[in-house]
Formats: sequence, C-alpha cells, structure tokens
Amino acid sequence: MTPDAAEPFLPTEGTEVLENLAFDLAREASELSGRLHPVVRQSVAELVRSMNCYYSNLIEGHNTHPRDIDRALAEDYESDPQRRDMQREARAHIEVQRLIDAQATAPHPPASRQFIEWVHREFCVRLPDSLLVATNPDTQEQLPVVPGALRTREVVVGRHVAPPAVGLPAFLARFEQAYDASRLSKPRQAIAIAAAHHRLLWIHPFLDGNGRVTRLMSHAMLRDLGVGSALWSVSRGLARRSTDYKQLLMAADEARRGDLDGRGALSQSALVAFCRFFLECCLDQVRFMRELLEPAELQRRVERYARDEEDAGRLPRRSLPVLREALIAGELDRGRVPDLLDVSERSARRVIAELVAQRLLVSDSHKAPLRLGFPIDVVERWFPRLYP
Repeated sequence: MTPDAAEPFLPTEGTEVLENLAFDLAREASELSGRLHPVVRQSVAELVRSMNCYYSNLIEGHNTHPRDIDRALAEDYESDPQRRDMQREARAHIEVQRLIDAQATAPHPPASRQFIEWVHREFCVRLPDSLLVATNPDTQEQLPVVPGALRTREVVVGRHVAPPAVGLPAFLARFEQAYDASRLSKPRQAIAIAAAHHRLLWIHPFLDGNGRVTRLMSHAMLRDLGVGSALWSVSRGLARRSTDYKQLLMAADEARRGDLDGRGALSQSALVAFCRFFLECCLDQVRFMRELLEPAELQRRVERYARDEEDAGRLPRRSLPVLREALIAGELDRGRVPDLLDVSERSARRVIAELVAQRLLVSDSHKAPLRLGFPIDVVERWFPRLYP
C-alpha cells in the first residue's frame, strides 16, 4: 500500500462552504483573546487545558471527574490504582498541551513526523506502565506501547485496515507534505487542519494513543494558524457530538463512491462532510467561550458568587472588592488591600489568607502580587456549562 491510498489529503471540490467557515472562524477567534487582562487570561488558559483534557479523555471512554483532574495537578492521587492511573493520564495530557502552548516544539511544524512522534513520546513517558499496553482484540495478546515509536504491527480499527507498518514513514512524509502550511492560503490551512485530523487517525501511526495525539496535533495546528489559543478547545465540541464525530470519521474512511466523488482512493464527499463538521465544532466552541468570557458577565457572576458566599459565612466579609479588583486589574499588590477595603493591615491579611486558602487568590510567593484563581469548586458558578 502506498500513500496514494489516502488521497485526497485535501478536498478540491465542494469547498466553498468550508472556506466560509474558515473565514468566520478566523474573524471570531481574533476577537476572543482580547477580552481579558493578560494575567487573568493565563489563569483561564490553565482551566481550559484541564477542560480540554477532560473532554479528550471522554472521547476515549475515560470519564475522569474534573475534581480528580484538579487533584492530580496538585499531586493528590487516589489510592485506587485504576483511578490513580486515570489521574496520571489526565495530568500527562495537560502537561503536553502546556508545552505546546509554550511552543516548546519549534521549529518542527505540527504536521511533521518529528512533531507527531514528539507528542506521543511526551505523553507516554508520563504514563504509568499499566497504561503502556495495547491489547490485540483478536488474540488478547498484550503489546507494549513504546513512547514515540511507530507501530511495527498491523492493526484493524473497526472496519478500517490501517496502512502496513512498513509503509508508515512514506505515509507520514506525504502527510507532512500535504499539510505544509507554507504552501496553502489561510482558508485552505484551516481546511487542512480538519482534513489532517481524519487522515492521521486513518494512518494510525502508533499502537495506542492515536486519538489524543491527533487532537493535540489539531490544537497545535490551530495555534500555528493564529485561530487557536489556550482559551478554547475543539475537544469539547467533538465530545459533545461524540456520536457524529465517530460516524463521520468512519464515513471518511470509505472508498470513493464513484466518478462524481473525487479522483482519489477515498471518498472526497465524506472528507468534505467531516471537515465541515470539524470547523463547525471549532466555531461553536469559539462562540461559546466568547460568551462565557464576556468581561461584564464574568464580573457579574464572580460578584454574585462572592455575595452569596459572604452571606452564607463561607467567605469573610469584604471579599468581593478583592476578587473584583483581581479580575479587573489582573494582579493586586498585597499592600493595596487595606486601602481597598478600608480596614487595618491585620484585617486585610485575614481576608487575603482565607481567599488564598480557598484558592480564589493565588500567588507565586507570600510577597508576590495576588491574582485570581479558578478552583474546581467555583467553576460551575463562574463558568457555567464548561463541564457537563
């Protein structure tokens, strides 16, 4: 089998609707990042990475509770081995995305073999040995998963027979060439990201971990294009429409359906349908996060939460002005808090200490400026519908 078996890598017909979606995505994504103070934006990015991990795991059938993910980031692991392994898997995903967001992989482009192998390696080296095993569904043979190593076995995924292991280098070389951003217009680059998502899963380069590697690659490609950011996650959109996602992936595996279905070995119309679905999910998630991060509405939700918690005695009085200032200004010097609250330094320290204890405020040291924190306990109040 040669790389021609995966053609077309990019659709050439029926792309007008895809280009329109690409234009809308670029325009609306550019409006998202400027809505928050840069310091607050960094904190929101950490929250969204956890959310992205949650939904990516959910697609794989691993329902790791957001609270367990939050605990894993604090190195607070379950005693139960299976739940502990899921926590470590979640932390691995978040750490690799953090590296991607910090552009730790430059100069390798996201569609390159080097990048794809790097993502797999960085993800797998963080996993416990119990998760580095793939089971042959026919023989039940336990196969070791080597971090960053292309598979050396043949695999069948559902009805799809993946390319032979010996041909993987050639397929990945063609993959990198097809999705070389320097050769594509901006709208075509967005379409390429959607098409590459399917085609990498079709190639299935690793024994295990292909889904997570592909979604992290898509995240990196979106960032490189300038429409993706740490403030939104396509995985949330894919997971919320998981049945459609999997059905459209399988449909795009199918052979060409006749002379009116492109000129490649695979169905062009099915690839167009998947690309449309993928770009619609991206656009939907940008719009969702834009609404969620609208500054006036976010401030209103934080203020309502603070008032309710003060009234219930779960937060000290005068917490609201401190939280509001941290949200608006991004950072708050500790020395300003007594004047802000019109209280003594001792009283101000007591308010700060309680807010830090509840992780509503975070700081790099006991003298560093304070910034807003997003503990899991407030996520539903401050960011409704972020999780199911």
